Amino acid sequence: MITKLNLASKPFRNRTLPYLLALLLLVMAVVGAIISFSEYSNAISKNEVVEKDIADMTEKIAALTQKGEQVQKELTPDQKALLVAAHKLVANKSFGWSRLFADLEGVLPGSVSASRINVENVFKDGDRIKAELELGVLSRDYQSVMAMIDNMSQSGLFQAELRGQDLQKTDRLTFSEYTLHVIYTPRSGYSPVPSGQTTDLAQRQGGSQ
Repeated sequence: MITKLNLASKPFRNRTLPYLLALLLLVMAVVGAIISFSEYSNAISKNEVVEKDIADMTEKIAALTQKGEQVQKELTPDQKALLVAAHKLVANKSFGWSRLFADLEGVLPGSVSASRINVENVFKDGDRIKAELELGVLSRDYQSVMAMIDNMSQSGLFQAELRGQDLQKTDRLTFSEYTLHVIYTPRSGYSPVPSGQTTDLAQRQGGSQ
């Protein structure tokens, strides 16, 4: 008598495959952990190098600052005055006077003309070069001068303050010369020109009156 077996009652089972998959995942996890630890160690090493460099630079800056302060203390009054003059000279040579004249002409109304300009000081404010000016303008109309001051403020280049008014009379004309105190801050990127161009602005506009 032949007995038939129901093979479906005994499904195929492979006990080795799950262990292989688990082992593969474990190996991948270990490799990932090793790589992560290596990158973390490199990051720590780089951070330590950067911190050491920063500490060294800070120490050098502090040493240079201390030396500079010591040198300043050892200077005589005449040497200090000479140092200030030298700094002003450097700032003066890097100042764009042609740009000043162009910017100034851009804010002058048609009824106002410049008569003189005296540069009282050229200095650095941070990384910007600035100039302290005494500006004289001629006009027969006070309102035009006030409009010019408004134009200066709106330009962002000039800070102007009216300091005085001097009435002038000729055979045919009556007008006033107005004196203004001006702080001029040129735009970034101007082209410096030699300081020998710091002539009286009246020479540029002398024929306008």
